Amino acid sequence: MSFASVRIVTDDLDGLVTFYENLTGQHAERPAPVFAQFGDTGAVLAIASTATVAMLGGTLVPATNRSVFIEFEVADVDGEFARLQPAAEDVVLGPTTMPWGNRSALVRDPDGNVVNLFSRPTTAESEH
Repeated sequence: MSFASVRIVTDDLDGLVTFYENLTGQHAERPAPVFAQFGDTGAVLAIASTATVAMLGGTLVPATNRSVFIEFEVADVDGEFARLQPAAEDVVLGPTTMPWGNRSALVRDPDGNVVNLFSRPTTAESEH
């Protein structure tokens, strides 16, 4: 078995695609009007309209996630945070060095999902 993807179900497909295109600097692949994805190898972030899960009878409810981070490892957390210029209400945690050494910033996407931009400490940082 191999991990394939994480899929966000949304009522605002275009809004989320625009957010993640800006965040990642990548254009989403759009194989259908109701679906988009980022990445083609390893972990894939998929974004789908609620129309794609209509047959599940409300099992998936957009904009209600309160338990999962969507994480992106970046070289410069502070630089990425500054580039994104998130609105104050979308900032969960500004750039912070976590107790385990990672540098991290948490923001919300348009559906309220928490996105973690993080970097691991360099070898020199972890030795201090």
